[in-house]
Amino acid sequence: MGWRGRSFVYWLKTVYYPYLISSMQETKSLSLEPFFNLSMDLLCIAGYDGYFKKVNPAVVKLLGYSEEELFSRPIREFIHEEDRDLTARYRENLKNNVPLVNYENRYVCKSGEIIWLHWTSIPLDDEKLVYAIAKNITHKKKLEKERIEHLINLVDKNQELKRLNYTASHDLRSPVNNLLSIFGFLDVSKIDDDEMLETLDYMKLATEGLNNSLNKYVDLLSKKDNSNIELEEVDFESILKQVKSSISSLLVNANVTFKVDFSALKGVRHNVNYLESVFLNLMTNSIKYAKPDVPPVITITSRILEDRKQLVYTDNGLGFDMDQVGDKIFGLNQKFHHNGDSKGVGLYLVYNHIASLGGKISVDSEVDKGTTFTITFKS
Repeated sequence: MGWRGRSFVYWLKTVYYPYLISSMQETKSLSLEPFFNLSMDLLCIAGYDGYFKKVNPAVVKLLGYSEEELFSRPIREFIHEEDRDLTARYRENLKNNVPLVNYENRYVCKSGEIIWLHWTSIPLDDEKLVYAIAKNITHKKKLEKERIEHLINLVDKNQELKRLNYTASHDLRSPVNNLLSIFGFLDVSKIDDDEMLETLDYMKLATEGLNNSLNKYVDLLSKKDNSNIELEEVDFESILKQVKSSISSLLVNANVTFKVDFSALKGVRHNVNYLESVFLNLMTNSIKYAKPDVPPVITITSRILEDRKQLVYTDNGLGFDMDQVGDKIFGLNQKFHHNGDSKGVGLYLVYNHIASLGGKISVDSEVDKGTTFTITFKS
């Protein structure tokens, strides 16, 4: 027992018990039955022999047993089998005049339902009785269980996505390398068409950018955990230039306009591959979900707000209905627009690349007005 527990026991013995006895003596004429019977909490008096001596209606209602049934059987028989031994050990402490505070165990109702109870029990050694109050915390326990299951599910999905990304990225390297080798065999000196030469140059740059990204991504995914993730000072302008080069044909075809201002903050300490992936997924989403016949306008600015380093990314695309989308926007396999190319992975990756290194990302959007992502990096 820690110092707080010992202090509490000392207070009970030296202050509370004398006060309680004195109060009982002074108020013998007052009946406590209404308080006992009307309480929503479970109130009971148990003997040192392990049997209930008195219970309030809340106990009868919750457990489903009659008073006669509760009084005729040892309390141990109503406790969940897995919790009986531990509860018995704590009951021995009560017999040694040590109060029981914040103890949780499971009871089995007459219907077979299992419930969780949170107990505070005070022994009166002179009477060989234990006065106890319990709260039904079954709903709280169910929420905790669901939360744990949800977290486990998220971890499993993360691992599955990591394996999928690794396999896909690894397998894509072969055809990309083959494509690069074809460019090596081409004798451009024999091509007189300037437009064709420009197209080939675009294709070669895009393929080289894809190859570099795949190599970096495979290396990154092969690392076991975040403790192995390499951090360095990353320049926003350099990252943007690299990503624009890798998807140059997409940007040209979509007639994308950029408005960029990194004057307030040139860069941050982060993983370069993660940040490249963030820029890449946000930019390709802006193209993918642009309004029909409206060229995408992408605005990217950096800032320091109350000592927080932030990157703000805005586009003028289709946007989202935030009342419907809510927190689901960063979920895996979540799709919010009817687009055949959408797989519901991009924003999930963006979120994880930021959150896994201690950062935060928020979104603000309106339908047909565009979307703004605010990334706050770990200080």
